[in-house]
Amino acid sequence: MASKHPMPDPLCLIENTDQGEFHVNPKALSVLSQISQPVVVVTIAGLYRTGKSYLMNRLAGKTTGFALGSTIQSKTKGIWMWCVPHPSKPGHTLVLLDTEGLGDVEKGDSKNDMWIFSLTVLLSSTLVYNSMGTIDNFAVEKLQFVAELADFIKVKANEVEDEDDSHLVQFFPHFVWVVRDMTLKLEMDNREVTADQYLEKALELKKGSKKAIMEYNMPRLCIRKYFPSRKCFVLVRPIHGNNLNNLESLDEKDLDPQFLQESRSFCDHIFHTAPVKMVKGGYELTGRLFGTLAETYVKTIQSGEVPCMENAVLAMATVENEQALREGLHQYQSKMEGSLNFPTEDKEISEAHTDCEKEALQTFMNRSFKDENQEYQRRLVEGIGKYYTELLEKNESASKNTCRALLQNLSANLDKNLSDGVYSQPGGFQLYNQDRDQVVQSFNSHPNKGVKAQEVLGQYLDSRKAEAESILQAEKNLSEAQKKLAEEQEKAALMEQKQRVEQEKRIQTEQRMKDQEQSHQENMRQLEVKMVRETENMRRESERAVESKLREQEKLLKQGFKDQASEMADEIKGLKQEIASKSQAQDLFSNIVSAVAKGLHVWCSLVQREQEQEQNTRPKGAEGRGAGAKRKADGWAAPAGAMLMGEALKKL
Repeated sequence: MASKHPMPDPLCLIENTDQGEFHVNPKALSVLSQISQPVVVVTIAGLYRTGKSYLMNRLAGKTTGFALGSTIQSKTKGIWMWCVPHPSKPGHTLVLLDTEGLGDVEKGDSKNDMWIFSLTVLLSSTLVYNSMGTIDNFAVEKLQFVAELADFIKVKANEVEDEDDSHLVQFFPHFVWVVRDMTLKLEMDNREVTADQYLEKALELKKGSKKAIMEYNMPRLCIRKYFPSRKCFVLVRPIHGNNLNNLESLDEKDLDPQFLQESRSFCDHIFHTAPVKMVKGGYELTGRLFGTLAETYVKTIQSGEVPCMENAVLAMATVENEQALREGLHQYQSKMEGSLNFPTEDKEISEAHTDCEKEALQTFMNRSFKDENQEYQRRLVEGIGKYYTELLEKNESASKNTCRALLQNLSANLDKNLSDGVYSQPGGFQLYNQDRDQVVQSFNSHPNKGVKAQEVLGQYLDSRKAEAESILQAEKNLSEAQKKLAEEQEKAALMEQKQRVEQEKRIQTEQRMKDQEQSHQENMRQLEVKMVRETENMRRESERAVESKLREQEKLLKQGFKDQASEMADEIKGLKQEIASKSQAQDLFSNIVSAVAKGLHVWCSLVQREQEQEQNTRPKGAEGRGAGAKRKADGWAAPAGAMLMGEALKKL
């Protein structure tokens, strides 16, 4: 089971109160929130007291679970849910939804039935319609809700009232009609036919423009339009006699063998063909997302609005992207904290950053979807960058503290000699030089000092400058000329140390530049992979709709309904144009990603070259020029990368 707490029994997902209000059950949402696997959602609908619950129990591999009921009173109020491991798709969860029977005399509210049916269509990836006896005109008319679906469901938020509803087919579930207790032979014109042929015959249109013919054709046109992917199963009575009230307690040996075979065929079809639940944009739903979807639709209905697929996807995306952002940042932070011991070298922290950022991005990409203008991805990048900067500062601070403590320890003998006046005696300057050089040598040879070793050493030598000059001037064993030479040597040594400090800063700056380049390239690479996957999903979504409509168009032409086939041709043309535009958008994005990556690399190379040129100039003013180069790197790197990435995204 995908959740931590398997469901031994069904739970009410959406409660339908006696006042006609809908409420989502928090316990059911809690179960769904723990399912991170893709879900295959199979829903059954039909008139009440037609044995819907029995079929759902069969799909769950149980004889009991969903309430069957043994009286004329309907047992299922609202929509009940049972989540079980998918029997033929490892890593998937089968979500079974048993709906309240339509036409319940206790409700007496056709609008209530319409909302139940609309929720059934919106939530399922495969819709099973259950009816009794035969597929005659009465049975088709009882599916009148299909004709009203366009009034109760919107695809786009800005959809106007009279807008073409042809896009609904892209997002509607597969349709399976199950005819129960069939007593007639499957024959037409004295020849045997399949259950599918039987259904298609029942959905054939009549020619003519009279009111009666139009009323006859209306539900059939809607079924064919909204559910072009159709399948039919015909089941005989499960037992002979009147023992149906105890159906759930009977052994299989007590059931009609033909009924068992037909019900097994139905289950096998569902297990092997029912797709993962997807929403507009080609996004697969996990149990967690499915719960958010159900909650969004119910809230919309309760507010008096018409459920909108686009708005539902946006609502899900907001919740999911916020969580994806939190998960990505948490993963980056926890992995970085666990992999570093301060102080450390720039290369080590940079390598850890590169690996952890890559993993954090992958975590984010796996969960996020419909991230408009990459708002959440940018926030993730900014969060990672901010935390990385904090780690760098923490590393620098640890390096400074370590180096200062080390120098203090190494200088203990020098400081003692200084306080004892050892260096005030003749030859004291030479001895001071030796002791100080020993401190420097020991410091440089000590490992694990971090990235600020030369800077701290430079500050240390600067702090000893006045002290060294005083000892030199007091030295009696040196002539004035020798003192002058020693003074020049002191200045040269300090200048060399400043150059080492600048070299240390340059290395750090180059590493930051490299980090920036790698970060932006990894972001663009993963974004491209995600965009390709999402575009492919949308393309397949549209192609499935085109294929379905082409099949339906062919049937209409064969039956002589040229006008209806012509209308469908316009719908097919529009869908094909959508597919072409999506492919063009993907090609454009790939080209932009390539250009951004190249531009960023060239920009980083130019800044690095400028720094190298400044480092190779004469020593005078080197510190100022080095600081200028560092300011350029620090001030340009992040904005430039963000700007290039932003420009790429704007062009999509």
